[in-house]
Amino acid sequence: MELLDAQGTRHVADGAARIVSLVPSITELLCELGLAPQLVGRTGFCIHPAGLVAAIPKVGGTKDVNLAKIRALAPSHLLVNIDENEKPTVEALAEFIPHIVVTHPLGPRDNLDLARLMGGMFGAEARAEAWCAAFEAEWALLQAMPKGPPRTMLYCIWQDPWMSVSRDTYIANMLAQIGWRMPDLGPERYPRFDWGPELLAGVDGVLLSSEPYRFTEQHVDALERQIGKPVQLVDGEMLSWYGSRALEGLRYLRQLAQSWG
Repeated sequence: MELLDAQGTRHVADGAARIVSLVPSITELLCELGLAPQLVGRTGFCIHPAGLVAAIPKVGGTKDVNLAKIRALAPSHLLVNIDENEKPTVEALAEFIPHIVVTHPLGPRDNLDLARLMGGMFGAEARAEAWCAAFEAEWALLQAMPKGPPRTMLYCIWQDPWMSVSRDTYIANMLAQIGWRMPDLGPERYPRFDWGPELLAGVDGVLLSSEPYRFTEQHVDALERQIGKPVQLVDGEMLSWYGSRALEGLRYLRQLAQSWG
């Protein structure tokens, strides 16, 4: 992960930061670290923790942001993510926001660097280190649990068209901790795919994520009848939200592995 301001130089914030976060999971992490008072803007998808974010003004979505509204908030810092936010939007915001923080966690242990980065920038080092200690404890429990057989699992994030995730995504690296890997669906990070005999022959099961597409148990039942493979609904927040949600995510991975025996 890299921290750059609009001029490309490194920066450490003082306690007077005015932060706009365009990343829901990072908004949640900042609140976890006691930094909600420094947040002056968030996306409509920044919904956790509900009691704290309700008082923070919305500035649009992760991709369709309101530049004028953000300018009026006079932020000193903008937090973005390579996967979730679009480069042209960030470049436009960099014209009037002094410090741009670009994040790109790719695996569960990147959360340690992310927490320390946020804590170090915004004066919450002690809380960040306490969170990292809790993460290490959950990580040790996950690594110590008996591992089941390796499985190839198709993780679905959308339908019409059907879409999955590549092996180098945060989601895939989370699932790799319990011995589950993604099928090779091509070079795209979020590849489209079609159901067919060759694909189904190469997977042990299918996971339907609760986000960004709102898959439900009805989708599970219908797809299971259609493809004749085990299908399970999974909590997308637990597997894709880095930051403070990763603690629950590690616990969720243990439960997920146990549910498949």
